[in-house]
Amino acid sequence: MSFIWSLIVGGILGAVAGMIVGRDVPFGIVGNIIAGFIGSWLGTSLLGQWGLNIGGFYIFPALIGAVVLILIFSFITGRRKG
Repeated sequence: MSFIWSLIVGGILGAVAGMIVGRDVPFGIVGNIIAGFIGSWLGTSLLGQWGLNIGGFYIFPALIGAVVLILIFSFITGRRKG
């Protein structure tokens, strides 16, 4: 059950990060989950473990990491808004 909870939280984090940045995450919900997972790892690695912990994710560092990840991906692929 914790794996499913992690998928849900990762998907929500990726979707919120995409809304903050204003860019689409490729591959829909799967892309959101991947952005949430990788963003969580990136944010926690760079910013540490602080804030609210839900489903194994520290929400604030994970969200910041997902936003950075989406910005980097958009820059590399040349994706624009919407």
